[in-house]
Amino acid sequence: MTAELNQLQISTGLVGGLALFLLGMDFMTRALKQVAGASMKTMLARMTGNRFLGLVAGASITAIIQSSSITTVLIVGFISAGLMTTAQSVAVILGANIGTTITAQILAFKVTALALPILSIGFFIAALAKKKVIREYGRIVMGLGMVFFGMAIMSDAMKPLRSYQPFLEFMLSLDNVLLAALVGAGFTALVQSSSATTGILIVMAGQGLIRLEPAVALALGANIGTCVTALLAAMGKPREAVRAALVHTLFNVAGVLIWISLVDQLAMLARGIAPAQAATDGSNIPRQLANVHTFFNVINALLFIGFTTQITRFVEWLVPDREEVVEPRFAPKHLDPKFLDVPAIAIEAVRLEILHLGALVRDMLAAAVPSATTGSPIDIDRLRVMDRPVDLLHRDIIGYMRRIGLASLATTQSDLLMGLIRVANDLEHIGDQVATGLVTSARKRIDENVLISPATAAVIGELHREVVEALDGVMQALLDQDADAASEVRKMKAGFSALVEDIAAHEIDRLRADEPKRLNTYAREIELTETLDDIFKIIRRIARTEIGIFRQTPGKRQ
Repeated sequence: MTAELNQLQISTGLVGGLALFLLGMDFMTRALKQVAGASMKTMLARMTGNRFLGLVAGASITAIIQSSSITTVLIVGFISAGLMTTAQSVAVILGANIGTTITAQILAFKVTALALPILSIGFFIAALAKKKVIREYGRIVMGLGMVFFGMAIMSDAMKPLRSYQPFLEFMLSLDNVLLAALVGAGFTALVQSSSATTGILIVMAGQGLIRLEPAVALALGANIGTCVTALLAAMGKPREAVRAALVHTLFNVAGVLIWISLVDQLAMLARGIAPAQAATDGSNIPRQLANVHTFFNVINALLFIGFTTQITRFVEWLVPDREEVVEPRFAPKHLDPKFLDVPAIAIEAVRLEILHLGALVRDMLAAAVPSATTGSPIDIDRLRVMDRPVDLLHRDIIGYMRRIGLASLATTQSDLLMGLIRVANDLEHIGDQVATGLVTSARKRIDENVLISPATAAVIGELHREVVEALDGVMQALLDQDADAASEVRKMKAGFSALVEDIAAHEIDRLRADEPKRLNTYAREIELTETLDDIFKIIRRIARTEIGIFRQTPGKRQ
């Protein structure tokens, strides 16, 4: 009965401590995403073909969110949304494993005694702070305290295992490094956190329950187990996203295969760097394990960083391109729900999707005047139908932005989101102007059998080109996040107004002409001019919005 009671106490202590550890990691990760989301977005925006910058970015992002699995899942989402290519992702994935070593280094310190003080401090900061960013920092501290407290609970629960014979026999079986690696991979796949595996190993080492060699093998296996999350996230995604998850898996498996036969040498190196405090004292094993964990992850990344091109070609060979299902034009390209956990990246996805919306509106606007002045009824119907994809994509964008807005946003993020909502609404309004104003006028032209003269069509065409140029200008400003480019569109007003006056004078001259249906023709021509003028005003309003959000939002794309 006592043995059963002890087993129950041990089991509940281990499971409860692990649950608290994982909850603390999740709590800390969510707060870190809120605080550091803008930094992550900046790192992503500045990512180029430079593999070393990608390596640093991967290590930095993973150090921020404390999970190589989550980093890889985000990368899969970036690729699915068109924010990144497979070639760019390889270096970032290589760097992700370096970022996870921060957790082990922190946990190797004897931090459990600080668990409750840190937890208490974090709680009071999160509860009492008035500023959102300070509250998030409080949650980070509170999450860290929960991680440490979870380790303390597991440590206390494990103490009786030092005299529990079945457990000691199991530990002896882990002297087989392949078995130990498999156990580490399986456990990590189950809890989906290599940091949790590392934390448990450090607790066990601190209790003298495991020797350094099997602990190293278990840590190596954890690198394989952590790939499961990314592989699951890639299911059903585009081929490039599958390749990214495969890069993560191949890199980790290859890294383990390189080191699995050198576990003894890794342990010797760790003991040399951080020797035990006494001849028979194993109390330094946590530090030794953290050091060797950092060593093999850093060396692996440096070994493979020179072969990013070859790795990309290899996974492209393993996962070849196939004929993609043609998506409807209105299907969102960037609005991945995974980004909603990181508002800064979700807002960036919205900006890119609005560029997609702008491209649909631009195609519609470019076809508008030719269809309205000389187009057939089929041309006019085709122009009207072009508004449907615009409406559907606009609806999806607004719905996604609503979900972003449900989160607690920083003031700058909230202002940027509101500005992007206005831009999206104005673009949709331009589509409506074409689908209602210009299409209606064109149908009247057909019904009244009105013929617009080539000379008048030419001057209206010049006004139309000016409107399209203005739309191109605000879309370029949105692409580059450039307030100055938007200002140039605002400056087009004088020239545009002069052009409208010239057309008005031309129309008055034409009104005097002795031609059949002159009044009907004049009405249709004026309708076209006024609708184009209304569209130009909407475009200038978009430019004004862009000036506001991009002058107050630092970090233009370089």
